[in-house]
Amino acid sequence: MAVCARLCGVGPARGCRRRGAAREQRRGGAGDSEPDTDTDPEEAGGGGSTEDEEAAERIEGGRPAPLPAEAGPAARAPLSILELPPELLVQIFGSLPGTDLPSLARVCTTFRRILRTDTIWRRRCREEYGVCENLRKLEITGVSCRDVYAKRINPRVKSGRFMKILPDYEHMEYRDVYTCLLHRYRHILGLWQPDIGPYGGLLNVVVDGLFIIGWMYLPPHDPHVDDPMRFKPLFRIHLMERKCATVECMYGHKGPHNGHIQIVKKDEFSTKCNQTDHHRMSGGRQEEFRTWLREEWGRTLEDIFHEHMQELILMKFIYTSQYDNCLTYRRIYLPPSSPGDLIKPGLFKGTYGSHGLEIVMLSFHGKKAKGTKITGDPNIPAGQQTVEIDLAHPLQLPGIENLCDFSELSRIVLEVQEQVRREEQEEERRQEEEDRSQQAASQPAAKPLGGEGAEGEETAAGAEGTTQDKPPASQPFVLPMGVISRNEDYPRTCRICFYGTGLIAGHGFTSPERTPGVFVLFDDDRFGFIWLELKSFSLYSRIKLVAHVANHLLLCSAAKGLCAGPGAAGQTDSMKPVGQ
Repeated sequence: MAVCARLCGVGPARGCRRRGAAREQRRGGAGDSEPDTDTDPEEAGGGGSTEDEEAAERIEGGRPAPLPAEAGPAARAPLSILELPPELLVQIFGSLPGTDLPSLARVCTTFRRILRTDTIWRRRCREEYGVCENLRKLEITGVSCRDVYAKRINPRVKSGRFMKILPDYEHMEYRDVYTCLLHRYRHILGLWQPDIGPYGGLLNVVVDGLFIIGWMYLPPHDPHVDDPMRFKPLFRIHLMERKCATVECMYGHKGPHNGHIQIVKKDEFSTKCNQTDHHRMSGGRQEEFRTWLREEWGRTLEDIFHEHMQELILMKFIYTSQYDNCLTYRRIYLPPSSPGDLIKPGLFKGTYGSHGLEIVMLSFHGKKAKGTKITGDPNIPAGQQTVEIDLAHPLQLPGIENLCDFSELSRIVLEVQEQVRREEQEEERRQEEEDRSQQAASQPAAKPLGGEGAEGEETAAGAEGTTQDKPPASQPFVLPMGVISRNEDYPRTCRICFYGTGLIAGHGFTSPERTPGVFVLFDDDRFGFIWLELKSFSLYSRIKLVAHVANHLLLCSAAKGLCAGPGAAGQTDSMKPVGQ
């Protein structure tokens, strides 16, 4: 900005303006562009400075722009950037970040007039938030001009009157879309987890056309774990009028209605519905339950014969419906990926018996891999670590004939469990000896012992790396007799198996304990876990995000240290709306 000010011969500081005016007088006339010393609306390109200052406050958070450093005396006046054609200046300004444009508008009146060109803001909306719609052509968004208004019948008057139900895009500007909508609510974009007791959830707030929409991601119907994710809107934000963003609740079946969003603090925001009567149905709670059951499970209560499963479903409906879309959300940070990972970390959907399908986040931590629940149940709530995989202890499965024998698989796993227990005890004993040696002697007497331990760790790490670097060879796989699986259509070949532990507990997360199990890697997008104590098998399948959403996540991660912040999304093959 200081460079632009020096090239123009003006600046936001009064001293710069006085020196610029003096230079113009010495040259014998005024230049094409005057310093920005007045607030004439016509001179600012049809709008007053108050409007520009309000837009600047919305983008910069009310902070004044930093003053440029004063340039020293120059032997000759530099070539002014104002001599460039306006079309070229529009291209230059359009390539700058939107947060820098308000400061640039304070340089001079010419810059301010040029920055009122809507092409600049349209480019910023497209490049920063993925908005590709044309405000001047409603048919691009699938909305005709006559659909902007709907006839509302007044029962007291024979003639009807018209009510506006969609924004009047023809009278809006991209500058309003950027400053009042996209930039203002940029902090809520990304992946979030609602605070719904033990059940949790997965919310993705994205820029969808000229709207910001919060989509609740729902797993496919049990037990079809390989089916695409479903999603339904919970809220949306858009501009009904210029410079006025409207928040609408989308919960229920009576259409959008008045809502409210409050950003509580960093990585946390809350939503509130101001018209909860729109969530009620004419048939009462029974009709609401039947509708919710069809959306959540894809079936009726009569189709579910298991009594315990019926109780769990009814309990979840009663618990979740009491919130009425008045929820608090906390940001979800996707785990980082490294070349040494067994597979790419991320979100997976998996089977959990009578609880149905739940969402799990897989992450890698050195010699360990962990699966954390994003959605949970009354036994193991959301946020708990459901499985832990010991990557340092691969399992060699027996032949396909012996694999059908559950006792043979159980024997192999229990032997590895005992080996892991002895190694942990040996590690604790060695660590205690090192601590006593370091405390007893000031001289480095404990170095040989520590060196041997470090060398052993390097050897183990090297062995682990060698195991994981080997090209995966497929081997036949079949579940042992007596192991229950919700989905019988699991892969019949696997790459590798590891020893692991799974978390089990009673209702209300009582008496939690970790029990041994087998982690089975099928391919890059699917894995399974055999719970020995429960004699149960869970199959997990990767949740695939939209390609440009994933790219935006990487950009946000590199620029701000955030791992989740998609800027745009839509309906794809990997996601489908609820009810379709």
